Amino acid sequence: MVMTDPVADMLTRLRNASAAGNLTTAIPASRFKIAIAGILKETGFVHDFELVGEPPRKNIVVQLKYTDRQEPVFAGLKRVSKPSRRVYRGHKDIPRVLGGLGVVIMSTSRGLMTGRQAFRRHLGGEVLAFVW
Repeated sequence: MVMTDPVADMLTRLRNASAAGNLTTAIPASRFKIAIAGILKETGFVHDFELVGEPPRKNIVVQLKYTDRQEPVFAGLKRVSKPSRRVYRGHKDIPRVLGGLGVVIMSTSRGLMTGRQAFRRHLGGEVLAFVW
């Protein structure tokens, strides 16, 4: 079966693993997903990630982050732009998540970055997901 939305699949795997209390989860790898995992790591929503497996079947193993009370660090993940409805915003119209406490993941002409980074560089692009 062909996967129509790999980003939504990645976010769903992270959401389900954190709800189940798993320490790690495996996600089929692609350069796009590796870039998203890098953004989640640099913003502090996941502890770390690594690539495992041989080239045709590489996986990203993401180590999830929890608070002292064993609650997931991220409360929610939401896919914004979908294959059926793409959402694009200019740098002046980049949305804020929870008044700036969350992160917007964007795809710009300069690669994947957070909404804050895109705003500072005066770049618009496709709004991929909200993480809070």
